[in-house]
Amino acid sequence: MDTALTALVGVRHPIVQTGMGWVAGPRLVSAVADAGALGILASATMSPDRLRTAVREVAARTDAPFGVNLRADAGDAAERVRIIIEEGVRVASFALAPTRELIARLKDAGVVVIPSVGARRHAEKVAAWGADAVVVQGGEGGGHTGEVATSVLLPQVVDAVEIPVVAAGGFHDGRGLVAALAYGAAGIAMGTRFLLTSDSTVPAAVKARYLAAAVTDVTVTTAVDGLPHRMLRSELVDALERSGRAAALVRAVRHAAAFRRLSGMGWARMARDGRAMRRGRELTWSQVLLAATTPMLLKASMVDGRTDTGVMASGQVAGVIDDLPSCAELVDRVMAQAEEVRAKLPVG
Repeated sequence: MDTALTALVGVRHPIVQTGMGWVAGPRLVSAVADAGALGILASATMSPDRLRTAVREVAARTDAPFGVNLRADAGDAAERVRIIIEEGVRVASFALAPTRELIARLKDAGVVVIPSVGARRHAEKVAAWGADAVVVQGGEGGGHTGEVATSVLLPQVVDAVEIPVVAAGGFHDGRGLVAALAYGAAGIAMGTRFLLTSDSTVPAAVKARYLAAAVTDVTVTTAVDGLPHRMLRSELVDALERSGRAAALVRAVRHAAAFRRLSGMGWARMARDGRAMRRGRELTWSQVLLAATTPMLLKASMVDGRTDTGVMASGQVAGVIDDLPSCAELVDRVMAQAEEVRAKLPVG
């Protein structure tokens, strides 16, 4: 199935695996790439040295194109861009709008730039700055999310920009792909669906928790980091929502210190990133400190397998997923169903 996305990034199928922290590592990304979709390596939880090693590991596993997801507001974003360019990565994706300068630097090096946005005005801005495509996530999507449903947001963005638009939030099968194409998208991006594959390194106990979830078990809370965050409801989420501000701040300091040790960041770097988050998201300092807990709370579940002490970011589609196919099986299934659906559509 050829679309503007497949032509732009050189993949066989118009499907993107999103850059999920602690989840989208070399094994998952290379499996997605070999399946003919676009795998995105999550770098926000990696040090620059680890990022370079991970990129080289993916390149050793597959000859197919893949990408790296970056935090545009990170203090070392320029260094990470340099690594992407030096290592010949095909695609750079961003969770927040990158600066005009970063976009220009990547494009001058031949890297395809695909930011993720949650509003039409953000899509218009990055398109004007030279982005090659944009991923648009509706409120059904996992992690940090907005209030507007994909079915409303997607056509707004498609009508507003002339670059390829990739739809995210609520997609898990071929019917969704066809629907997105009908709206004018050039493909779909999926996170939770790729997390729930046999190629994902997420521990079995955590996958079981996702598979057992109903649609109503996926909630949006601000208790974790002060921002709307879609995740599985759990005992921890309930406890965080009940805890007072003082307890939340104590927890934030503890987890921020742990993330500093794990990532190799100094306190000064973390402070710079915190100031950038405040500028970009209008957060209070308390919210910035709370945000520092998120990487460690995600690691507790996605790496350590602790469903009791970790948070489990999730799209609403977790409630309709009940199996763990390989990435190759999943992509083949999505594409086969999409072709079947298209063939049944009335013509004329």
